[in-house]
Amino acid sequence: MTSPLKPIVHEAEFQIRTYDIDSRKGATLPALVRLMQEAAMEQVIKLGISVWDLEPHDISWILMRNHMEVVRLPRLGEKIRVRTHPSGFERVYTYRDFRIFDESGEQIASSSTAWLLMNTKTRRLTRIPAFILKLEERLPAPETYLPRVNTKMDKEMDEVHWEKSFRVNWHDLDFNRHLNNTYYIQWMLESLPQRVLEHKQLVDMQVQYQAEALLEDRVVSQCFEKEAGHFQHRLVKEEDGKELAYLSTIWE
Repeated sequence: MTSPLKPIVHEAEFQIRTYDIDSRKGATLPALVRLMQEAAMEQVIKLGISVWDLEPHDISWILMRNHMEVVRLPRLGEKIRVRTHPSGFERVYTYRDFRIFDESGEQIASSSTAWLLMNTKTRRLTRIPAFILKLEERLPAPETYLPRVNTKMDKEMDEVHWEKSFRVNWHDLDFNRHLNNTYYIQWMLESLPQRVLEHKQLVDMQVQYQAEALLEDRVVSQCFEKEAGHFQHRLVKEEDGKELAYLSTIWE
C-alpha cells in the first residue's frame, strides 16, 4: 500500500543580524520580508521549481501582492522560525502563506501572498505549467490557510503629503533584472514622516505591484495620510508618472 504524500510545508530558522535592524534595534519590515522570501526560495529549490529550474522554460516567479500582519518585530540577536507553503492555485495566480514564530513558539507575524509567472523573453504573464499545478495534491489542508490575499486594493490618494526620489542602481536589481520587490516596499516606506518611523510600529501592510522598475529608472515615492495612523503610498516613474506599486500601511 502506497503511503500518502506529506504536505509540502517548509520551516527555516534565522537570527536577526545587525544589518536587519533599524536605530531601535528591531528588525525592519523589508528585512523581515527578505527572510520570508529566503525561506520560500529554500522550499522551491527542494521542490524543483526555483528560478534555476524554471529558466529552461523561459519563466520566472513574480510577486504580485502581499498582505502582512505584524504583532511585533523581532529584536537584534533574536532567533525566529519562518513556516511557509503554497496555498493554492487560481487561474494565473499561485498563493503562498508565511507565518513567523519567536523562540517561545508565539506567532509574531503572518503574510499572505499572490504570485504570477512571467515569460522572461516577452516580459508578459504566462499560464502555470502542469508540472507546477501537479503540486496541488500535496498542499496542506485548505482550512489551515491564511485568508487569501485580495488581488485588488484601494489605490486612492487624494493628495501627496510627502515624497522622496530614488534611482534604480545595479545593486537594487534581482535575478529578473528589475527592482527587487523589497526595495519597492523600502522606498515607499522612506517617504513616511520621521515621527512615524521613529515612534510607531507597523501592524498591517498591503502592497500591490503594478509594473517593473528597471536599471537607471528614476522613481518617486509618494505618501498620503488617509487618517490618523493609516497611510497610502505609491511608487511612480519620475519621467512619465507610470504607477509601479501601491502600498497601504497602518501604524500604532
